[in-house]
Amino acid sequence: MTLRFGTDGVRGPAVELTDELVTALGRAAASVLGTSRFVVARDPRQSGPRIEAALVRGLAAGGASPEIMGVVPTPALAWVCADRVVPGAMISASHNAFGDNGVKLFAAGGLKLSDEVESRLEDELDRVLAMGPAADLVVDPSDGSADLARYEDAVVGSVAAGALDGLRVVIDCANGAASAVAPRVLGRLGADVRVIHGDPDGVNINNGCGSTYPGDLQAAVLGSGASVGLAFDGDADRVLAVDERGALIDGDHLIALCAIDMQARGMLTDDAVVVTVMTNLGFRLAMAERGIEVVETDVGDRSVLEALGRRGLALGGEQSGHVIFRRMATTGDGLLTGVQVLDMLARLNRPLSELAAEAMTRLPQVLVNVRVAHRDPAIIAAMVDDIAAAETELGDHGRVLVRPSGTEPLVRVMVEAADEGQARLVAERLAASIDRAAADRTAEPPA
Repeated sequence: MTLRFGTDGVRGPAVELTDELVTALGRAAASVLGTSRFVVARDPRQSGPRIEAALVRGLAAGGASPEIMGVVPTPALAWVCADRVVPGAMISASHNAFGDNGVKLFAAGGLKLSDEVESRLEDELDRVLAMGPAADLVVDPSDGSADLARYEDAVVGSVAAGALDGLRVVIDCANGAASAVAPRVLGRLGADVRVIHGDPDGVNINNGCGSTYPGDLQAAVLGSGASVGLAFDGDADRVLAVDERGALIDGDHLIALCAIDMQARGMLTDDAVVVTVMTNLGFRLAMAERGIEVVETDVGDRSVLEALGRRGLALGGEQSGHVIFRRMATTGDGLLTGVQVLDMLARLNRPLSELAAEAMTRLPQVLVNVRVAHRDPAIIAAMVDDIAAAETELGDHGRVLVRPSGTEPLVRVMVEAADEGQARLVAERLAASIDRAAADRTAEPPA
């Protein structure tokens, strides 16, 4: 068995990330990414210490000098990699349940790995595994915990001192990596912070809480009379918000709010923002009204980051709550995003519900996954006429996206329209067309 990189590093059931595999990954990472200092961090899930120890052994066996930051958010690790120009590894399964885990690797400079580097890593990993286990080493990694304080200083320093004085905020830390960091940072800025799901025990990470399950946060905001709520995921690289009325504000809305605010302050480079193909049509219409160009990429915050870099743009992100402020970060940062949104609320002295309503109107979006026997591009090609007909029916206030899954034998259908009923009918019609196209291909499965 070996490891293969997905859209965001290596991830899967923790039991499949055996010590042998993770140690070999460490050796391969040291060989491909560099044998100097190598920073390692993790979220608080139960399997983290074991995987950390195996990875550190592998890095040392490969000639690297590992430093352990401990339990910190993914963006804190990425910030250190950028600040010190060293590679790093984050042990986390993000928003997944505690039984999963993974390893996200960052190149020196804090950027996620390119496809070419990931391919080299996979080849090197295969070579290392073929060589067999390295000799046992007694590893005494350096303590990198002081780096966390410098990251916190950077987030605090991204806005004016005392910018959040008196602002009542509830934060849901998902029993994850933000549990200690987020309350400290927001408290330093003057916010009156109430924390829920901030007591990680190794198995409760993302368990009915955090950005994937915001119900508790919505209830807590309403029950406490807070101005706003923030929900992080397990490794705190994404965030969603809750307004003072208990309504959920997703990543599209947060990016719209930040883009409008940055444009008004002369901080939105080229009056452009980067989002993915999944971003709601309502966002696109709202940006067009304000003269803000929307640059579209494939799904994944790495794709967003690459597009930001090509044009030197300042802001981009995903509907899921990955938001990248490129002048301050090299990856999605839930805490940094939360601070920027809270700072905006305090400066404008207006409720989030009003600002969100003015920023954009979300159009109904229907998602349907159609299971197919084979991940066959010809199925999508056979849909061209049906997709074109659906787009004509929906007009300027509707949108169709049909794409194959990158990881499963699925075709994903997304339809947006001014009316949810119409969106659902069109999505179901396209799903039926995919079933027919797939059936036609079953007799001759692709090689």
